[in-house]
Amino acid sequence: MNYRHVFHAGNFADVVKHVALISVLLHLRRKDKPFSVIDTHAGSGLYEIAGPEAARSRESEAGIARVRDLGARMDLPDGLRSYLELVNEEGPGRYPGSPRLVARLLRPQDRLIALEKHPEEADALANALAGFPQARVIKGDSYARLTALLPPRERRGLVLIDPPYEAEDEFVQAALLLASAHRRFSTGIYLLWFPIKSAAAAAALSGELRTQGIAPAVRIDINVDDDNDGERQRLSSAGLIVVNPPYTFAAEIQNAAGFLAPRLGSSPESPATISVTPI
Repeated sequence: MNYRHVFHAGNFADVVKHVALISVLLHLRRKDKPFSVIDTHAGSGLYEIAGPEAARSRESEAGIARVRDLGARMDLPDGLRSYLELVNEEGPGRYPGSPRLVARLLRPQDRLIALEKHPEEADALANALAGFPQARVIKGDSYARLTALLPPRERRGLVLIDPPYEAEDEFVQAALLLASAHRRFSTGIYLLWFPIKSAAAAAALSGELRTQGIAPAVRIDINVDDDNDGERQRLSSAGLIVVNPPYTFAAEIQNAAGFLAPRLGSSPESPATISVTPI
């Protein structure tokens, strides 16, 4: 296993991805009807960002560490405010992964299914979710298991697809996984995260989804270093495709971007760029 999220937990990409995730969850909670969430690459659920492993990369210092104090502001959009509350409640040295964030927003009638194929990570995830009876951990490969879980019995909810992109063809595989899931659960909300080390590969991913007829969808891009363009050796740009976004979702994320971009850039003079565009 080459990829371990502990090295990247709380970085700039996590901040934007998790604000988007929570914004969708808040929309789902507005109706009394139950919903389900499936996290396809769930990781271990809770990360010690003050520990030795995270300290090696120090990525959280350019992510969550720069935005924690925004929680004191009264004018934040709901998704950003809830995100900061949930993260700050874990303590300054810890960062919750997506399954733990989801679990903390579930109501008694809602469910979480968290898939993780690596046994050690899955065991840690089970510990991180032990206090949440609506959460279930499945040890298994999401590429083999996801479609059998769809459609969920609730007939509403979201699927988060967040693979490590270790394999050369994982962009293609992620797009095919989303397309296969969408055929079985076309009304679900899907969040597909991806790193942007090549602008061409990211554009091809969006193009593949258009070819598959997956719509409506928006793409969120964040770039924290405008000088590091083209073929990137260090991750400075990432994207999130949201299929069937809630009605006001794009405007809410753009609002949140106004608070996040000045703090996530490479310097005070070079704010991050966060764009929300239809695909």
